[in-house]
Amino acid sequence: MTSLRRSLIIRLLVCPWLSLCLAVSAAAQSKIKSIPEIELPRYMGSWYEIAKFPNWFQRKCTHGTQATYKILEPQKIEVLNRCGTQSGEFIQALGLARPQKSGLPAQLEVRFAPEWLGWLPLVWGTYWVLDLDPDYQLAAVGDPSKNYLWILSRTTQVTPANYEALVQRLALMGFDITKLEKTSQN
Repeated sequence: MTSLRRSLIIRLLVCPWLSLCLAVSAAAQSKIKSIPEIELPRYMGSWYEIAKFPNWFQRKCTHGTQATYKILEPQKIEVLNRCGTQSGEFIQALGLARPQKSGLPAQLEVRFAPEWLGWLPLVWGTYWVLDLDPDYQLAAVGDPSKNYLWILSRTTQVTPANYEALVQRLALMGFDITKLEKTSQN
């Protein structure tokens, strides 16, 4: 077999496979979208963490994780995260959220670093509301990289049917739902 013929065969076999892989990857990335609209005043208040992707900054949290949001100014939202530790103490982190430059209302960024570091882009994390029921009772929050994901509820319990329906919608967005860990409320 000549090298030209071998090269042609390799291209015919590899190129379609590579193109398919790139198309699947691009499609998975394009599925991550925030919800198109959100009424921020309705979103404010307390939310309980039902499940999450494990992350380093919540490594001490073992139960009772809760987030409380409060509008301070039109472009400033106070974020208070609180959780229980294995020793029984509660720890909290006070942060600030603001709209991202995209202008989309459900695409925010949040920081927990001190205010004087707020000018640094690296202290801001992506906070997108990915799914929200019409009654503002159940939400999914994450980021387009699919590295972070939280399922939040206004109550400490969610019906299995509502939870599974939300998880399936997240799977369709390309999230690896096998990484979800349910949060203990006790």
